Amino acid sequence: MKELVEVIAKSLVDHPEQVEVFETSKDDAIYVELKVAQEDMGKVIGKQGRIAKSIRTVVKAAASKGDKKVIVDIK
Repeated sequence: MKELVEVIAKSLVDHPEQVEVFETSKDDAIYVELKVAQEDMGKVIGKQGRIAKSIRTVVKAAASKGDKKVIVDIK
């Protein structure tokens, strides 16, 4: 999941070198934390959170084969 989020985020932002993705696994969930430059935050979130919601939807679809829930946190 980490690689998927990283590829999507780097294609959206102006400063792809500042994109950081961390993945941790707790209990029955995988937590993916996405950090981008402050000026790129709007591009990753989108109007009314539409892009962020789309990223979460794509990641959940990719994780549907497994039994774990995936949570994407954008910071």
